[in-house]
Amino acid sequence: MTPRWLYLPAAAALAFLTLPLLGIPLRVAWADLPALLTTPAALDALGLSLVTCLAATVVSVLLGLPLALLLARSDGPLAGVVRTLVTLPMVLPPVVAGLALLITFGRRGTVGAPLSALGIEIGFTTLAVVLAQVFVAMPYLVTSVEGAVRTAGFARERIAASLGASPTHTLLHVTVPVTAPALATGTALTFARALGEFGATITFAGALQGVTRTLPLEIYQVRELDTASALALSLVLVAVAAVTVALTAWLSRRTPRRGVA
Repeated sequence: MTPRWLYLPAAAALAFLTLPLLGIPLRVAWADLPALLTTPAALDALGLSLVTCLAATVVSVLLGLPLALLLARSDGPLAGVVRTLVTLPMVLPPVVAGLALLITFGRRGTVGAPLSALGIEIGFTTLAVVLAQVFVAMPYLVTSVEGAVRTAGFARERIAASLGASPTHTLLHVTVPVTAPALATGTALTFARALGEFGATITFAGALQGVTRTLPLEIYQVRELDTASALALSLVLVAVAAVTVALTAWLSRRTPRRGVA
């Protein structure tokens, strides 16, 4: 039975987390909302955010899922080092993440300098926005999937192997379906984190309208001069993130957990 005293701190935590979010729709000028959201700057920022976030999410899944599956099967000092490196972007100050990307992929960076000599520029381009989003968001997918694989265990995979299934067949028909809810949740968190990315983006990509100025950067640009526009754009950001996470949570609950066929 749950102790009743837990409800008081739980209610305080819930109020602390939700009241600031509820304050945005209460202060938004709803009558002016269509006009505020259809300005050229707002449309550019919204379109750029959606395109780059989708690209970052796809890249994160394609690269992060294999990494998560390998980490789930690995132990020892080297695996611990890799887990630490993967988790670091989640806890680094965003400006530090952006600076790290800049000195690596910028015009004079370790990787960016040779590319620049070939005429390929990354820093302060739309590609830089995607890279910044992948850097800070992919760890959420990796940690979600790795934890799910470890929790599920490897008994199903061993049974599939004993029945003659190839490693690839086992991966596609046993491992991935079992971890589908965690993959869905991790994908949603990745998208939501990429959508809200600010610090690494402005440091590595700048804030050029139509090129690198995503929705969070547009909010930052207008917050002092045009509070109404900033609140309207913030409402969109909160709504998209909330719908993404809620829809994915609903889908993950409905995803059947398949065993070995």
